[in-house]
Amino acid sequence: MSKVPGWLGRVGAGLTRMGQRLEERRAAGVSGDEPGDEPAAVPESVPAPPTYAPAVAARPDPVAAIPWGMRVAAEAGWRLLVLAGTLWVLMKVIAEVQLVVLAFVAALLITALLQPTVARLRGLGLPRGLATALTAITGFVIMGLVGWFVVWQVMDNLGDISDRVRDGIDELKAWLLDSPFHVTEQQINDIAKNLSDTIGTNTEEITTAGLQGVTVMVEILTGILLTMFSTLFLLYDGKKVWTWWLKLVPAQARPGVAGAGPRAWRTLTAYVRGTVIVAMIDAIFIGLGIYFLDVPLAVPLGVFIFLFSFIPLVGAVVSGALAVIVALVTQGVFTALMVLLVVLAVQQIEGHVLQPFILGRAVRVHPLAVVLAVASGGLVAGIGGAVVAVPLVAVTNTVVGYLRAYSQEQALRTAPAHGATAYGAEPAPGPQGPAKEGE
Repeated sequence: MSKVPGWLGRVGAGLTRMGQRLEERRAAGVSGDEPGDEPAAVPESVPAPPTYAPAVAARPDPVAAIPWGMRVAAEAGWRLLVLAGTLWVLMKVIAEVQLVVLAFVAALLITALLQPTVARLRGLGLPRGLATALTAITGFVIMGLVGWFVVWQVMDNLGDISDRVRDGIDELKAWLLDSPFHVTEQQINDIAKNLSDTIGTNTEEITTAGLQGVTVMVEILTGILLTMFSTLFLLYDGKKVWTWWLKLVPAQARPGVAGAGPRAWRTLTAYVRGTVIVAMIDAIFIGLGIYFLDVPLAVPLGVFIFLFSFIPLVGAVVSGALAVIVALVTQGVFTALMVLLVVLAVQQIEGHVLQPFILGRAVRVHPLAVVLAVASGGLVAGIGGAVVAVPLVAVTNTVVGYLRAYSQEQALRTAPAHGATAYGAEPAPGPQGPAKEGE
């Protein structure tokens, strides 16, 4: 019996050594059973680095490492990129159908001008179709007669204007010869010869420009026809068109859009009617001044001033400059200065008296916004874009202001009676549970 404990001790020691060898083999990546076994799995724990190794600082979360301002700028940046891309695609689409878009916008402007007449005729008892037909036909006939009268006046005075322009060129030539600029007659003849040679050598380009002018005339006639048909349907079925368009708006946004539409239409109507009145006053008074100063083409110049008055700021400058140039070429420097005084006086009265009184505050747009809108519209769509830019800005201003007020009103209506932390947020339940309705 005394030998048994020793034998057991030797067996236990052997088992202990065998276990240590197995642990060493596992640590080395070798299986402990058969020679053909696959390598053991990588141990879960990694041994600690030696004490002499440099300490490695823990890396922060990448999101936390970016400053807050940069994160906000990045969030706003990609949204702005998406918005800019959307606008770019929209402008490309509009550019492809520019004629249709401008014709429809022109029809909207004409409808805003003629709609009150249709309403008055219907108030007198006329049917809607008859009232629309009378108003549209009368309006288009007046526009056609004005256009015909302008063309007739230009053609009738073309010979007289040519003679006066020739006399003006001779006077300019004589003035240059006697001026302190020391211009000789040979230099003037050389300039005239170079101009003639340039015209002769660019006959092909001039012919191409003439063909392009024919294409432009076809497009203008197409636009006029589209404008006429669109105006007729808008005058007759304007409310149905608006109702149909509202069905395309998402249901949640439909009440706000339905409220903004009539206000936008009132703004557009006030702008068009006010602009027509102001343009007529400009054309009449400047035309009378040109007529009494014996400048030819007084009536066509008056119509030109009336049409260009629909382009704020820029139109007044262009039409006034044309009147001054015609007076300078045909009547001399003194008459041109008098025409300039008449144009400046009428435009000052328009800017400081007529527009604030007639247009009022409903369609008042800051001058900087007017300049930027006219420039942008002109770059995008030429003269047509410059004409529709300002009414578009005025209508947009009205719509945005109404939608902002509507959203604030809706937020106040949906806010809980007892102070919520945000619009539409429910108050946190207290010890008594959530607040009861009506408390």
